[in-house]
Amino acid sequence: MAKNLRWKLLVIVAVVAVSVFAFYPPDQKVRLGLDLKGGVHLVLRVQTDDALKLEAQTTADRLAENLKTKNIPIGGVSLNGVTGFTVTGVSPDQDAAFRGNLTEVEVNYDRSSGAGGSYTFTLKPNIVVQLREDTVNQALQTIERRVNELGVAEPIVARHSAADQILVQLPGVTDVARAKEIIRSTAQLELKQVEQGPFSDENAARQAFGNNVPPDLEILPGTTSAAPGQPAGTGYYVVRRVPAVTGRDLRNARPTLDENNRPAVSFSLNQDGARKFGNFTQANIGRQLAIVMDKRVVSAPQIQSRIDDEGRITGNFTNQESQDLSLVLRSGALPANLTYLEERTVGPSLGADSIRAGVYASVGGLVAVVIFMFIYYNLSGMNALISIVVNLLIVLGLMAYLGATMTLPGIAGFILTIGMGVDSNVLIFERIREELRHGKAARQAMAAGFDRVFLTILDTHVSSLIAAAFLFQFGTGPIRGFATTLTIGLLSNIFTAVFVSRTVFELVLSRRQQATLSI
Repeated sequence: MAKNLRWKLLVIVAVVAVSVFAFYPPDQKVRLGLDLKGGVHLVLRVQTDDALKLEAQTTADRLAENLKTKNIPIGGVSLNGVTGFTVTGVSPDQDAAFRGNLTEVEVNYDRSSGAGGSYTFTLKPNIVVQLREDTVNQALQTIERRVNELGVAEPIVARHSAADQILVQLPGVTDVARAKEIIRSTAQLELKQVEQGPFSDENAARQAFGNNVPPDLEILPGTTSAAPGQPAGTGYYVVRRVPAVTGRDLRNARPTLDENNRPAVSFSLNQDGARKFGNFTQANIGRQLAIVMDKRVVSAPQIQSRIDDEGRITGNFTNQESQDLSLVLRSGALPANLTYLEERTVGPSLGADSIRAGVYASVGGLVAVVIFMFIYYNLSGMNALISIVVNLLIVLGLMAYLGATMTLPGIAGFILTIGMGVDSNVLIFERIREELRHGKAARQAMAAGFDRVFLTILDTHVSSLIAAAFLFQFGTGPIRGFATTLTIGLLSNIFTAVFVSRTVFELVLSRRQQATLSI
């Protein structure tokens, strides 16, 4: 056996061995998509009005706090729809000072004046469009981070048909309720100063201020502290409206245990958050700090000393709840609420039926092709069979190695790979037949056939790869699954049709004294 032929065979055997090792056993190493493995399909709508309202509320609160710091009296601040707010009671002698403090506000807001010293601020139209777009993008990124931390294999998180809709597909998820709760949880963390409380009910909290709670304060429900082993009670706290730090200042969060070995969540702050929190705690030693999650006080510990970058959230958590809370805090708060427009659950049995049908289709197509090749090309049909089988093994190996997901459209691409492999073999075999009819010997006809068809095969595969690239770039999840399988199959087919098939012919001809081909 010629030395170069021996090396070619070793390369083929090595490639096949590596491919089989990469995907075997397939039930553990080949990732299956939602339509094959089962799971949940969700379509969510981002309530972008919530983000606009929050922006207006935050800006109004900051303006009121700034005016109070600079001793500029006003009558009050109230929201005006979801895109603006109104300031009332600006006295004529303070009007110039008031307008002098609007530099930051007027960057994003249009201002109009009214009677009695009132001013209305409305978000600029371009800012509204940008905020809506940013809200959806941020929600998409936050959901994607949360889904990834759930450990779901190859989830799909993408824009859906409408501008404010998001598609989420979670293959293999069985606890659908938990997944939905984690995805839609806003998890807005705020650390606020407690002014008074806890009170037994909201009316008692209001009566502490003569039923006239100042605008810079708010009443929030919460959990009151309890002795170890005893259930916590429910109370109401009066807290500062403007938080000392928020979830945006978080650097990390992780599940832990409190001093009583009960589940808790520890968090750390970034540099800016640590600076603000340190100054706040130093100025309020001996007072209570409200740890607020989604507008509810989960705990209100007393500040014993200055705290810089570390904190802990305690409460009546289970281990699962502390892990889930850590997850949503790490992934960031959703900028707006989500509503579910569509939910479909795909059972594993349906996926198994799809896999079974795909296997039957692949085997049936392969058998039909092999029968045709043996009838039409005699024993050279065995060459085509070897080439196609090696091609399919390489495709499975590459998909497993690259972590690509096999979907139902992907199985269609898998079957199409068989067709592409047969097409390449037909081109080669017909060219060899033509060379034999021109009187060339078998070895020369075989060599000429491969050499002259190579550019044709390369051209057809490159054009198909371009089409697959467009499908992957602009398609959704199922279309991408098809494009991925098709791309891997095309690249593999170039190797098998040109290298493997030629090596098989060379091996057959090297073992015959009188070189002939059964073609």
